[in-house]
Amino acid sequence: LLRFLGYHRNYLTQAVLRLTGGNDIAWHDFNFSKLIDASSDDKELIGLEFLADENIQADWSHYWPSTGNAQNWDAVGKIYYKGKREWLLVEAKANLGEVKSECGAKNPESINLINSALKKTMKVCGVNASYLDRWLSPYYQYSNRLAVLNFLLFECEPSIPAHLLYIYFLGDTRDDITECPQTEEDWIPLIKQMNDWLGLSPDHEFSSRIHHLFLSVK
Repeated sequence: LLRFLGYHRNYLTQAVLRLTGGNDIAWHDFNFSKLIDASSDDKELIGLEFLADENIQADWSHYWPSTGNAQNWDAVGKIYYKGKREWLLVEAKANLGEVKSECGAKNPESINLINSALKKTMKVCGVNASYLDRWLSPYYQYSNRLAVLNFLLFECEPSIPAHLLYIYFLGDTRDDITECPQTEEDWIPLIKQMNDWLGLSPDHEFSSRIHHLFLSVK
């Protein structure tokens, strides 16, 4: 993804715009690290730190834990969409192992906040509360990104329009046994499996704001 953002940004941007129907994207820079080795130590944007509003940050701290592993975004931008600027939050995947994760929170207060945020998100998406355990594993990363959408769209006043963009790379290779999809058809069953596991219908509340881009590493 850094290669596309650095050397093929226009190619990437045009692919995203064709997919989403947007007109333009302003990509945000990552944060600088205090170390010289920028290739490994410059920081991804985390949580909602791309928003400068102190009131939103305060509300976010009551919605999601401020400790532990917050959402790390592979890229963040603002897309000009249907006449206005909206946030574009990007996750990139190149192998099947990257898709699975589980909630590792241990602090009771953090667990309560996470459970509350996920339940609110599930309700908005029309998912029964009995599915909560499924939202905690094995596709927790996906579910907690949905919780971010829920916060921006339904917990903030006024609402903050945003989209999730999943970039699924095709044709990567690894030396270990992790499977790297080579075609779009290799990814699609897993995407469907994630949605089915979480109890999400094809037309759930956020379906029009979640986009899947398949991009060859070559």
